[in-house]
Amino acid sequence: MTLTEAQNTVVVADSGALDRELTNGILRGARIVMQDQLQLSANQMRRTDARFNQLYKASVTSCRVCESGRPPLWQIRAERMIHDQQERQLYFQNAQLRVLGTPVFYLPRLRMPDPTLERATGFLSPELVTSSLLGTGVRAPYFIRIDDHRDLTVAPFLATDSRRLELRYRQAFRRGEIEFNGAISDDDFSAEDTRGYLFGQGRFELPQDFILRFNIELTSDDTFLLDHDFSDKDRLQNELSVERARRDEFIRGAITHFNSLRVGESNATLPSRVGNVEYERRFFPSRLGGEVRFSAVAHGHARRSDLVTDGPDQDRFADGRDVSRFTTSLDWRRNWVLPAGLLANVETGLTLDHFEISQIGTTADDQATELTPSAAFRLRWPFMKTAVSGVTHVIEPVVQLAWSGGSNPDIPQDESTAIEFDEGNLFNISRFNAPDRRERGYSGAYGISYARFDPSGWEGRLAVGQVIRDERLRESTGTPTFTKSSGLRDQTSDLLVAGQYRNATGLTVTARGLFDEIFDATKAEARASWQNDRTNIGATYIWLAEDPREGRNSTVAEWAIEGNYRFARHWTASAEWRYDASTDRSVRAGAGLTYTNECVDITLSVSRRFTSSTILEPETNIGFTVALRGFSAATQDKSFTRTCRN
Repeated sequence: MTLTEAQNTVVVADSGALDRELTNGILRGARIVMQDQLQLSANQMRRTDARFNQLYKASVTSCRVCESGRPPLWQIRAERMIHDQQERQLYFQNAQLRVLGTPVFYLPRLRMPDPTLERATGFLSPELVTSSLLGTGVRAPYFIRIDDHRDLTVAPFLATDSRRLELRYRQAFRRGEIEFNGAISDDDFSAEDTRGYLFGQGRFELPQDFILRFNIELTSDDTFLLDHDFSDKDRLQNELSVERARRDEFIRGAITHFNSLRVGESNATLPSRVGNVEYERRFFPSRLGGEVRFSAVAHGHARRSDLVTDGPDQDRFADGRDVSRFTTSLDWRRNWVLPAGLLANVETGLTLDHFEISQIGTTADDQATELTPSAAFRLRWPFMKTAVSGVTHVIEPVVQLAWSGGSNPDIPQDESTAIEFDEGNLFNISRFNAPDRRERGYSGAYGISYARFDPSGWEGRLAVGQVIRDERLRESTGTPTFTKSSGLRDQTSDLLVAGQYRNATGLTVTARGLFDEIFDATKAEARASWQNDRTNIGATYIWLAEDPREGRNSTVAEWAIEGNYRFARHWTASAEWRYDASTDRSVRAGAGLTYTNECVDITLSVSRRFTSSTILEPETNIGFTVALRGFSAATQDKSFTRTCRN
């Protein structure tokens, strides 16, 4: 006899007797299949009040059970088991966990959720960890469902050289959500008695379409996050912001605090306290045509240091300087379609920048005001051809002439310190990312892009561009305004080359580089990835020339490879490797092996961090995790399910 119930539950029995309402009765040789993944079987099942199913001499497993007579990979045997269909819980009495029929663990009482319950209080999968730094230990997370909108996860970790307690708290509100992750530890290898960290984030919807966000990142010392493998961040950011984005308007206000964990950086002389208020609005005047944009920004950053003299970096400005800035601009942009498909764009605007600097030192101005008019004219001429085979070619040459007036004031360059020259700003009037520096005078930019689209599923793109100025930009001291490796230092910029290839098999290759007049690379990066049903592999290479002004006293060349490959139906291998080619040494390496079927996940992993410093030691970690599948409301991947052989 077969009884089909709600929640995708099917009851099969050899024989039985039920009342007319099917709420009470006895079934013999009963088997319950829940969510097509968890199987409960018993010699006899008593059904009462259409809620409780009491199973005697019961067995529970999510493994495929075949008629060969072999026991399942794992099962829970119990003298008595009660399934509460209303609370969606399974209660076991005198339970045994058996692996291939052999008892390995005994519990007089055991409670577990059934697969239809999404969130339930109980233990999560434990993890065995062996670390050269932490020692050998066990991590056993426990999930606490407080109510429908809140939960807490407590994860104690006990090792030979470390005792740690991890906490995660989540709460959902009607118009927002928060999440906090933290840990506190007592480590034998650290001089600190107590160490810990706290990361938190939240998002709330306010009236008038405003969004409130906060982000908290705190740690007790510079190495705790790396020692316990919580994060590889070396600069922490705490921020409170309110913003609103509409079709023609953007408003944002934020207060940010930065904390550097890098060796050699002093938080006292870094601009760690930052405030920003931004407003931008666009209009579409009918008589003038085009688009008008108005923007206003108030910015300030401060250092904890009160030094009014320069430190060892010798940048002319005091290491304790604080800067306030107000910027407002009005721009007009318009596009035209000319004969023969030629596309024209005109952009003109006027910008006002005002700076107030305290503790500036004796070699620069403590305030400055600059009015910057600008104009640019751009022409694009796209060509497209579709062949008989269906292949489409698109070629688009672009040329631009731009002018920007005024001059850069003699103030510290605090904001425009990380300049990237790429396809995104090739045709900008100024390629600095903040108003404390702007490109001045006449400049021209040209580029050409080519794209090919094949019906077979692959496509390729290539873009080349360059910037030419009437003169080389310099500071008041005579030094070049742009850094050596920015690609924009000379009167004629480095050649920008970027390309991408993608095919139907999941292979994607992207590359970008800056090349000087003899075609030597200044900066280069490339990434290749291959993703399909069985493979997810990616490799990245980056090369940056030596440039002390960008904080690099030596050349950076690094490989990073990561991915996983499902080489058999139930087996997946994973690996990662970071290699510093400039110093010819590995930075990090790791490998893992996972066995997965319909009822179990077994993962063995090993990783090694090779980096060392005055405060950091190399570390090796080995992890082993076993997770029983079938007690989850999530849909399982059926490709891992085993089949029975005749």
